[in-house]
Amino acid sequence: MSGGSQKDNSSDLCESQFHLNPGESPAISAVMFSSGVLGNLIALVLLENRRRCIRGHISLFHILATGLVITDLLGTCMLSPVVLASYSRNLTLNALGANKSVCNYFAFAMTFFSLATMLVLFTMALERALAIGHPYLYAKVISKRCGLIAFPGIYTFCIVFCLFPTMGVGEHIQYCPGTWCFIDMRGHHVDGSTSNVYSISYATLLLIIIIAILTCNLIVIVSLVRMHKRQKARRLGSLMVTKRERMSMSEEIDHLILLLLMTIIFIICSVPFTVSGSLSSYSSVGT
Repeated sequence: MSGGSQKDNSSDLCESQFHLNPGESPAISAVMFSSGVLGNLIALVLLENRRRCIRGHISLFHILATGLVITDLLGTCMLSPVVLASYSRNLTLNALGANKSVCNYFAFAMTFFSLATMLVLFTMALERALAIGHPYLYAKVISKRCGLIAFPGIYTFCIVFCLFPTMGVGEHIQYCPGTWCFIDMRGHHVDGSTSNVYSISYATLLLIIIIAILTCNLIVIVSLVRMHKRQKARRLGSLMVTKRERMSMSEEIDHLILLLLMTIIFIICSVPFTVSGSLSSYSSVGT
């Protein structure tokens, strides 16, 4: 690539085509849509049952977990139908709307929900790290109101950050097979030169969030191990460990397992893109 003006031929083909290639099947997209909706609905039912079992006492972690599920469900419902419509009409996203409107919508929604989901997951991990690692500070400063404030803050930040390509900072393009659009990770081409500021910023931000989530989870694990050792030492010292303490330990382990499962799922979805996007962005800077 010279000065970032030349692009990969296969990417150009998908970026400019208006019809899907013969043999493209919507089966995988339909299965992903169905499983995503069903999985999130089941998660909401389980969270509601959990709330009823604890007689209406809703923890901040429960609020954040519910918000995470709702965020992911909204993302699925706003993205998958567009893909299915593309398959049903045998048209790419660029052909579905004038002036790449559908492509821009899809790219914005995809970047928004990817970033918002990871930020909510980070908030959950941070909440657990503070609750277990610094319980006195947590009890004094953190309340359920923080969860209600967190979501508007996260959504506002993500909306502003993900709108930059529509304002000329960064660019949305269509990717193969033509049923999805995203940020041009090769960089935004302006006046024969390439600006990678936005694509690098997005990939770097996701990477920082992932590292922060893993760090918080590690803090939680270390704190739980220390809590277990203290309880074991008390039992050996003939000091009674109350039923409340045992239940608290069990509840924290349940929270940790749920948090780790969510982290693994979302990181599996995010890491390949983040790494490949970063490599693509940085390689185009040096070419």
